[in-house]
Amino acid sequence: MNDTIKHKGLRRQLIQLLRDKGIQSETVLEAMELIPRHLFMDPSLVNFAYEDQAYPIAADQTISQPFTVAFQTELLDVQPGHKVLEIGTGSGYQTALLLELGAQVYSIERQQLLFKKTQRLFSKMGLRPKKMIFGDGYLGMPTEEPFDRIIVTAGAPVVPKPLLNQLIVGGKLVIPVGVKKQEMIRFTRTGATTFDQEKFGEFRFVPLLENKTGPIN
Repeated sequence: MNDTIKHKGLRRQLIQLLRDKGIQSETVLEAMELIPRHLFMDPSLVNFAYEDQAYPIAADQTISQPFTVAFQTELLDVQPGHKVLEIGTGSGYQTALLLELGAQVYSIERQQLLFKKTQRLFSKMGLRPKKMIFGDGYLGMPTEEPFDRIIVTAGAPVVPKPLLNQLIVGGKLVIPVGVKKQEMIRFTRTGATTFDQEKFGEFRFVPLLENKTGPIN
């Protein structure tokens, strides 16, 4: 899969832009510089891959703005070996970043078209999440809990309780909460039933879809 000198140069410029916009984690920025974002986008949009913008992908979903990806990942504070649950595989770009950071990634996608498309892309790129399922992100992945970190890449009208319950004590959940626009919130589990909550401003995400008819994975 083609990643040219031009692509790498454009990525360096994007990473400097993210640094200038306030992203402080050099670990996250260095990992993003290694990931060819254009490979996760529709071929008709590859010329825009290193703009700091969100773009449409399949199933009326989007690949998030690079700043948003970097911001969420920085809040997540992923360490090598962490067991991370990702709600919303989407294009697979965030998954690739988590893998580059050394995480063991478990990912859930609600859109079957995207699920199949991203599976094929991962196979071509040699990316190997620990587990990837087609299922309801509201339910998390109880068969694989507990998780060190959970990241939600779609806007949830409420915080799904199963996700909080699937964190280890000391674990973190980063989730955008709201309907038309969302507030980025980080929960840190401090005990069996207690959580610290921090808020980090407004963002816009596609909605997190809930399956109303039962498990689909």
